[in-house]
Amino acid sequence: MLNISRSPLHGKVDLSEYTHSQVVFHRKHFMTIDRFLIVFGIILLIILFLPWTQIVSGNGQVTTLTPDQRPQTIQSPIPGRIEKWYVKEGEFVNKGDTILHISEIKNEYFDPQLVERTGQQIEAKSMSVKSYEEKVKALNNQIEALVTERRLKLNMASNKLIQARLKVQSDSIDFEAAKTNIEIAKRRYDRIESLEGEGLYSLRDLEENKLKLQETEAKLISQENKLLSSINEVINAEIEINRVQAEYTDKISKAQSDLYTAQSGQFDTSAQVTKLENERTNYEMRNDMYFIRAPQSGIINKAIRGGIGETFKEGERLVGIMPDGYDMAVETFVEPIDLPLMYIGAKVRIQFDGWPAIVFSGWPNVSYGTYGGKIVAIENFISDNGKYRVLISPDPEAETWPSDVRVGSGAFTMALLEDVPIWFELWRKLNGFPPNYYKPENLTKLDSK
Repeated sequence: MLNISRSPLHGKVDLSEYTHSQVVFHRKHFMTIDRFLIVFGIILLIILFLPWTQIVSGNGQVTTLTPDQRPQTIQSPIPGRIEKWYVKEGEFVNKGDTILHISEIKNEYFDPQLVERTGQQIEAKSMSVKSYEEKVKALNNQIEALVTERRLKLNMASNKLIQARLKVQSDSIDFEAAKTNIEIAKRRYDRIESLEGEGLYSLRDLEENKLKLQETEAKLISQENKLLSSINEVINAEIEINRVQAEYTDKISKAQSDLYTAQSGQFDTSAQVTKLENERTNYEMRNDMYFIRAPQSGIINKAIRGGIGETFKEGERLVGIMPDGYDMAVETFVEPIDLPLMYIGAKVRIQFDGWPAIVFSGWPNVSYGTYGGKIVAIENFISDNGKYRVLISPDPEAETWPSDVRVGSGAFTMALLEDVPIWFELWRKLNGFPPNYYKPENLTKLDSK
């Protein structure tokens, strides 16, 4: 039948007598096939010029639009032991509801009256602070009294110094007068002595003048002694001033030293009071942490640590909660080569896991079971899977997302790009070229501004 042998069968046997050969080799049959192929080719040519929307696909999962609406775990900031559970898995709790009660496992916090005993220590230290305050006041009064007494003593010593200096001046004047008197007495004695030799004065007159001369010399010596005594009094007054200054400086310095010691003790005790108050506040807050409460309203997903009497460390996850009232979003991941094609506000079609969809890639308008979204955030740093994360929110202009979709379910996304002919898309796929890079007109104008 294929006529590939060197002895063709149709050259020896007449095939036209057979019914099947008449059907196969009939002229009209070829005409039908030719017409079919021509129509199919025309239809295929028309299809090649139909518009096709380029897409960037990605796989992701359903999440929430804001971080505080995403599923979270509740931890305990302190280590402890589980004593009692107040909720069950799947139960709805309001913000502030108690989830479980824990007890202490550290021996320094075992005392049930730890807060009260710390308060008593604070009261005792506060009384010590008051005692130091009174001591500081007494020392300040003592210092003021010493300063006043020093001022009065110095005034008294200064007055004595002035008096001594005035007395020195008076004695020095008397001393000069005594010097003058002794000179006068000497001249008189010499004159009488010479006249007595001539017989003009008697010996008695000479002896009287000699006696007066000796009395005048005695007065000169006495006046000189008074002057020296007055000078000594001046020196003594100056020494007294220095002594008073040094004495009261020493007393005031000692009182100030006691004052600084008392103030140091006061400040140290005040610091201890502050430290104890801080510890008491920490103890009160720690006692409040024995009750693990819901940070926000939601549903208890899973008790990660169960049982009674089980111990755990600080920061360890205890229970998972799904917040109530969240705004759904989809996080998807795109290849680095497709990242320049992503922009805020781009339209995206989404297919959720568990929701059957008939998807015509490139014809989003005729796809069934997909939902619209738009890009609201693009991560600038590559993720651990080697792709870039893109966050998608519901498109208010498109259909509403299913209310039964749960956070964490998978999603397949298709970002809608430029409309091109089908032949161009086939040519791009065969050559391995990326989709066309472009920006919408309104976004381009915004960048230029």
